[in-house]
Amino acid sequence: MKILRNHISTKIASLTFLLTLCLASCTKEYQDPSRAKTDVALGSQQGLTAVAIGLQRVYTLSRTGVMFSAVAANGFVTNELRLLNSGNIPELQLSTGGSAVDGTNTILFNLWASANKIVYDADLVISNANNLGDKGYAAGLIAYSSIFKALAIGNMAQYWEKIPDGTGKNVSYITRAAGFTKAIAVLDNALTVIAANPISASFLGNVPADVNIINTIHALKARYALFSGNYTLALTEANAVDLTKASFFKFDTTSPNILFSIISSNNVFQPLNANLGLTGVNVPDAADKRIPFYTLMAGSPATLRMNGFAAATASPFPIYLPGEIILIKAEALARQPDLTNSLIELNKVVTKSSDLFGVAAALPPLVGPYTQQQLLDLIYKHRSIELYASGLKIEDMRRFNQPLTDRKRNFFPYPFQERDNNTNTPADPTF
Repeated sequence: MKILRNHISTKIASLTFLLTLCLASCTKEYQDPSRAKTDVALGSQQGLTAVAIGLQRVYTLSRTGVMFSAVAANGFVTNELRLLNSGNIPELQLSTGGSAVDGTNTILFNLWASANKIVYDADLVISNANNLGDKGYAAGLIAYSSIFKALAIGNMAQYWEKIPDGTGKNVSYITRAAGFTKAIAVLDNALTVIAANPISASFLGNVPADVNIINTIHALKARYALFSGNYTLALTEANAVDLTKASFFKFDTTSPNILFSIISSNNVFQPLNANLGLTGVNVPDAADKRIPFYTLMAGSPATLRMNGFAAATASPFPIYLPGEIILIKAEALARQPDLTNSLIELNKVVTKSSDLFGVAAALPPLVGPYTQQQLLDLIYKHRSIELYASGLKIEDMRRFNQPLTDRKRNFFPYPFQERDNNTNTPADPTF
């Protein structure tokens, strides 16, 4: 039975909702009121496929999803975005920053709750898929679900000092560094499963074809290895990504790109300025073609609007960009240090005239020699431009030791819903 190919249908979304009802703190039990029906569904390929596809819906759709919440929360505190309407209280808190951001913030709660729901549902799929007779189909379920579980864990580790070590009542916490390690382990397990039993064609025909499973696993391993300071692994995994193949979330009129919905209203946020909020030596070159890719002047009177992956209802949102993978290589090499090869990789991004998504600076090559610090500074600058509004900048600002004064928060407070239900919730960070 063909369940889905190019978009997430309302029918599947409804089934997923019935199977795994709840969007709340990770301390809650995500149980369907009809446990017997849930158990039957989780024992079938069809039921498990519905839950797996539902992971993408929770991650991407509406203002409660991880995608929107990460772009918004990161964008405000790193000065990528400007607030258009101070009546939007959660956005106002993040735009103000500092102590104005507290546990009542619904954007942060949505990010937290959706990420934890994804972990819970992914665990259901991964554990129950092992019971299926068709091991190739099971491998696909495990690998696909592992991508979303790793993304959920990785996003929480980017924004909070500590994260839950699983789901359930009064779950314990682990450090964010341990969170990245856990995300990598999830992806490693997926690769092990696939090596033993290649993903079946029947599974690939039943899930969104736009998510390139193997490439995405390697790309996310490279990302989280870089964030963990494991530069050897980051380089190895980045080299394993085929940059000629795209991997992205697809949208349409039934399942619209939430960023476009927000931007088109012109009532929530837009880019801070034409320099993407960057200042000083990080200001983009005047000829950098990534600026007109990510921004445009529109409306009457014309104002600066977000373009790029928020340009239309059906605009795709990359799970990773080719430029990110190249810049991971450049950074991993620079930190080893191998400055010669690092500059070669950096210039692949600087001079790129096209890529799978149209993100291309098309600038002349940088000419060294550079010290290690100078090269790292350039890598940070080009990550900030290449990966604009991707939700990654706050992690970059910490890793590259950018001044605290350049961001409005360093880590986020824990949602009150979590603190009220989990006695293990850590103290909030001071900034």
